[in-house]
Amino acid sequence: MSDANESEILSNIQNARERISAELSKVIIGQETIIEQMIIGLMARGHALLTGVPGLGKTLLVKSIAETFSLSFKRIQFTPDLMPADIVGTEVVEEDKTTGKRLFRFVHGPIFANIVLADEINRTPPKTQAALLEAMEERQVTAAGQTFPLEPPFFVLATQNPIELEGTYPLPEAQLDRFLLNVVMDYLPQEDEIRMVTETTAIQKEKPEKVFTPEEILEIQNWVRQVPVSEHVVSYAVRLVSATRPVSDDAPDFVKDQIKWGAGSRASQALILAGKARALLNGRYTVAVEDVQALAIPVLRHRIIPNFHAEAEGITADSVIQRLLETITE
Repeated sequence: MSDANESEILSNIQNARERISAELSKVIIGQETIIEQMIIGLMARGHALLTGVPGLGKTLLVKSIAETFSLSFKRIQFTPDLMPADIVGTEVVEEDKTTGKRLFRFVHGPIFANIVLADEINRTPPKTQAALLEAMEERQVTAAGQTFPLEPPFFVLATQNPIELEGTYPLPEAQLDRFLLNVVMDYLPQEDEIRMVTETTAIQKEKPEKVFTPEEILEIQNWVRQVPVSEHVVSYAVRLVSATRPVSDDAPDFVKDQIKWGAGSRASQALILAGKARALLNGRYTVAVEDVQALAIPVLRHRIIPNFHAEAEGITADSVIQRLLETITE
């Protein structure tokens, strides 16, 4: 790729970031890091798990991103009685008015959208959760004996409430691993919350404008794949992920003592792919170790499982990853 072409791509990405931030700031106060991680997930063609207590604006954020990117948006409220057909779709019988014959017609479910918000995904049984697996991994669904492709770009955003655990069904590791990022949405700083309350209780502000077509987003996703990465950075990402596995010879003692199960090879891929997107967003056409380090927690926190002793001592996956970042050298 020529230097001129590279410069043009970086300029387009920089302009894209500025336009997205300007539009989202019309409705979202603060949460810059969360917004950046969400955009990285979309640019990297991945899915995200958004964790946060109620009332932080998770749904509003997703809807605003869908509006900004000119993407179709569907919200699925996950409940204990939700069935797979409620997500994928179902067959209905229709009568042909010309022949009088009855025919089956497949009615698309809400999964057929560019951005799908799976709200409180841990409130529905595993059978229904599994209905998302094929869609997330293969970007297609199978129903009524037929395979239906999902129109790109396709992005699943699932939310979890970390407080109310009664009556929930924890996501299996196989499904958690399908999420590129686990983004944790925390409370706003007091200054931002004052501004948010002031603006949201006044006259309704304008909605974000549509600044990107699906075709432009797909082009950006292709650019991300073309970002070069050195063997040194890949080696660092692989060593970092390998160190989360207690069975690995390279794992530090604290990992062997505190972790029950480490991250798989998909985590290494996710670190590099998300790192490529972050590099472009920051105006660089190469991935640095700093990109891997900045994304290590959201990429790895849902892929490692602390053991019973660590949980009893209040040791979280985040704290283990942070300690690994301080331990694993470049």
